[in-house]
This record gives sequence, structure tokens and C-alpha cells, in this order.
Amino acid sequence: MKTDSGREHAFYLPDFCTSRATLAIVLIVELTAFVLTLARQSLAVDFWTDLVRTSMFLLWIGLAGAALLCAVREPLARSTVAVGSAAVLALITAVVATVSVCAYLIGRTQMVIDAGGAALFPQSAGNFALRNVWIGLVVTGLALRYFYVAHEWRCSVELRAAARVHALQARIRPHFLFNSMNTIAALTRSNPSRAEAAVQDLADLFRATLSDKRDTITLAEELEVARTYQRMEQLRLGGRLQVDWKTDPLPANALVPHLMIQPLLENAIYHGIEPRAEGGTVTITGEVGGGLVTIVVRNPLDPSPGERDGNRLALANIRERLSLMYGERALMKSGRFDAEYIVTLRFPLIEQPAGAAAARPA
Repeated sequence: MKTDSGREHAFYLPDFCTSRATLAIVLIVELTAFVLTLARQSLAVDFWTDLVRTSMFLLWIGLAGAALLCAVREPLARSTVAVGSAAVLALITAVVATVSVCAYLIGRTQMVIDAGGAALFPQSAGNFALRNVWIGLVVTGLALRYFYVAHEWRCSVELRAAARVHALQARIRPHFLFNSMNTIAALTRSNPSRAEAAVQDLADLFRATLSDKRDTITLAEELEVARTYQRMEQLRLGGRLQVDWKTDPLPANALVPHLMIQPLLENAIYHGIEPRAEGGTVTITGEVGGGLVTIVVRNPLDPSPGERDGNRLALANIRERLSLMYGERALMKSGRFDAEYIVTLRFPLIEQPAGAAAARPA
């Protein structure tokens, strides 16, 4: 992130081009109009008439300001925080002044005068516009401060999540590495070709898990990392480890956070299979429905009492990264059910654009 020019904060404003932002503006405007109408308690104008005129006035300002900020979003995104904030204040000031003058001019039209509605409009353009401009500056300044603080908080959460991702990527358990190397060493004499394949699998696994280049990968790539991990553990556990892959319905080009399934498989083997003398089966199921991807990882429970250390870091990390990528649309559940430990992931289907894979550097 750049720190010399402040451009890392250029997108601290929300996207006013979305329908969600428009709805939020309408709700805020109506609530503000209601509060202002209650506070004024005008004797000359009844409550509902005052509420309607205040709502109309604020809606014009709110929607016009949102449309203007939507139109200039790209130039604002390329500016620094200070320049972008000053530009937003200037734009909103211009919108408030323009709408205020227009309200005054509408009240001076012959049609409004003949209808007896002139009293509902401002009587002095200068005082009315100046007062509204000052109010607009205060409200806009407070809103910008809120957006900036919220953006900084989100950046802090993302940096913390990134640090935890790096910790997870660097935390291939030492016993796994040592056991894998010992297994490979034993295979070099009894089965050199298999030892060579194991070395390649180990290299591929570490290349994938220690890569910092991408935060998201395709589901096909994530599944391949998990299968590579399974092959390495299969050398150590042999027939004690069985993995039942039921992931054919999953779309290969769906985008997911890096290191999502492999840590779940690692936990399932470490906590559910390794402690059992007879081993067991890890079942990984995937399906798509209603625009949502669902992945379920099941493993038998550890027969020994208590819980082995290290089960919570990966689960908390995956839950946080799903939340950062998909927001409230993502779901992660985990717990003991009968004789199994089950982890369920559900998140929106976001597919990689066509041609993106070909354009990605190797």
C-alpha cells in the first residue's frame, strides 16, 4: 500500500452507484426530514405539509448529491484523501446551493402564487441558501469522517486477517514436514519413483501454501492443493486414511479465498484420523444451489477425551476471510454431531471471468 501520497485511502467513500446506497440515502433523508419537522413545530404549516416539503427538498439534495458522486467516482478514486474530501465538500455545497435557489425560484412562479402555496417556499434566496450550505457542510463533514473511520477500521480488519493468513500459510505443522521427509527418505531405497513423486507433491504443496501473490484462487486450484496434501499424508498413514471426494457438482472456476479446504482437511486428519488406530474416512461434499456454493467436511471424532490443540486457528481464519470476501452472505458452521465433527461452508457463487485464467501470469 502506498503511504507517501495517501492514495491508499482513495476508495474510503462507499459506492453511491449501487441501489443499496440509494436506498440508504432515501431512508436517512426521510428520517432527517421527520426529525426536522418535529423540531420545528410550525404553527403556520401543519405537520404533514411541513414533512412533505422538507422530504422533497432533502430528497432532491440527497439523490442529486449521490448521482454526482457516482458520476465522479473514478476521478475521486485517483485523488488523495485530502483532495477527494475537499472535492466532495465542494460538490455537495454546490448541490445544496443549487437546490436551495431552485426551491426559492419555484416559490416565485405564478402558478405557485396563484395556488396560494408561496408561503410554503423560502422568502429570501440568499439567507435560505446560505443557511442550508452551512448545514450541508457540517453534515457532509461528519459523514466523511464516519466513512473514513469505517474504511480505516475495515482496512485494519483486512490487514489483521492477512497477517493471520500468512501465519496459517507458514504454519504447515512441523511434525507433518518431518514425517513427510522421513517417509520420502524411506521410499528412496524401496520405491525411488514414488519418492520422486512425493518430493514433487511436497514442493507443489509448499509452493501453493506459501504463495502471497493471490488472495483468491479458483475452486479447482484449491481442491488440487487439498488433494496434494492428501497424497502426502497418505504416504504416512497408508490405509488408515480414506478421503471420499464428492465434489463433482462444484464449479471449477468459482473464486474462493486461498487456503480454505486444505486447512479443513488437515484438521480433519490431525484431529479425527491420526488419533484412531483403525483410521477413518474424511468426507468432503460439495453442491451448488440458488447461487450458493456449499462445502461440507466430515471426519470421525477423536475417541480419546479432550480436544487436541490447534483446531481453532484455521476455523477462525477461514470464517474471517469468508466474511471479508462475501460479507453477511457467507456462512460457516462447525461442531460435533453424533459421532462426527462437521464443518459447513456456504458462500455466494462468484465465477472467474472468461479469459482471466489465460491472462494470469504463471
